[in-house]
Amino acid sequence: MKIVADSAIPFLEGVFEPYAQVVFKPGGEIRREDLIDADALLIRTRTKCNAYLLEGTSVKIIATATIGTDHIDMPWCKSHDIFVQNAPGCNAGGVMNYVFSALYGAASRKNIPLTGSTLGIIGVGHVGSRVEQMARYLGFKVLLNDPPREAAEGPAQFCSLDELLAGSDIVTMHVPLDETTRRMADASFFDKMKLGAFFINASRGEVVVDDALMNAIPKLGPVVIDTWNHEPEVNQTLMSMVDIATPHIAGYSYQGKQRGTAAAVRAVAHFFGIQDLYEFFPKTELAELEAVKLDFTGMTQGQIASLIQYNYPIFTDDFMFRSNPGDFEKLRTDYRYRKEFYIY
Repeated sequence: MKIVADSAIPFLEGVFEPYAQVVFKPGGEIRREDLIDADALLIRTRTKCNAYLLEGTSVKIIATATIGTDHIDMPWCKSHDIFVQNAPGCNAGGVMNYVFSALYGAASRKNIPLTGSTLGIIGVGHVGSRVEQMARYLGFKVLLNDPPREAAEGPAQFCSLDELLAGSDIVTMHVPLDETTRRMADASFFDKMKLGAFFINASRGEVVVDDALMNAIPKLGPVVIDTWNHEPEVNQTLMSMVDIATPHIAGYSYQGKQRGTAAAVRAVAHFFGIQDLYEFFPKTELAELEAVKLDFTGMTQGQIASLIQYNYPIFTDDFMFRSNPGDFEKLRTDYRYRKEFYIY
């Protein structure tokens, strides 16, 4: 058996070698000739899996150590009997940590009180649900917009996008990228937002129209961008205008990477019957990387901000990115995964 894997997937080296020939390559450099005789492909978002890459290869399974699948041509894979497995929810804790580090950090820098604020969450899947949980715990009012969930569960806990934009002091996006969400944050979207509202995008860059956001920034409050159109290229004009800019690392927690790799390994193991790896999970290498439980009971906004920044100092990531915007991929590949914090 031959497995081709993105060399940036952590914890993977040595796992499959007892059972298969394993070829590691940077995700963006994996080519069709690498896959001609490959049985499995393990990737992140940087490998575009389509007919151009896969036609005529022997790949039977693609396992992506990410929650998203927009880098994979799912209909083509299905029609060619290639099984695809993602890692739903693997980065939910990391992104939740990112959102609240950014929110409290930006509010502190601009002396913005958050008490009584309404936080609007667009997309309430694995990630959005974790953001909702933390928001309610911290005392925010919450508005939720998720048309697929509303269709399945009923309208009781959801509102329309227009209602969310008009009523939210903070808008944070956690949608998958598809034809219903691509370019959804356009001029009309930003026109409907409240004056001075925060805007956070840690989903996909393509859900935002850059020009519309740049035109809206003078009326908005703090703007936080982790995902960008045309990655790894970055709109540096937009970057210069936002309050926090990071290179698509919102979900880059140590625990998130453990879960993502575990999901990919288990998928391949079950597909090929490698029983020793059915329950694979990477070991935590150092005790100081274990997730930490935080208790914000009775704390002021400033104390909450300080505790969150101690556990995830987001402005370090912002500084490193602004200092080296052309090193987008290197910053991601060399990123020192942070431990997650959680409440319960």
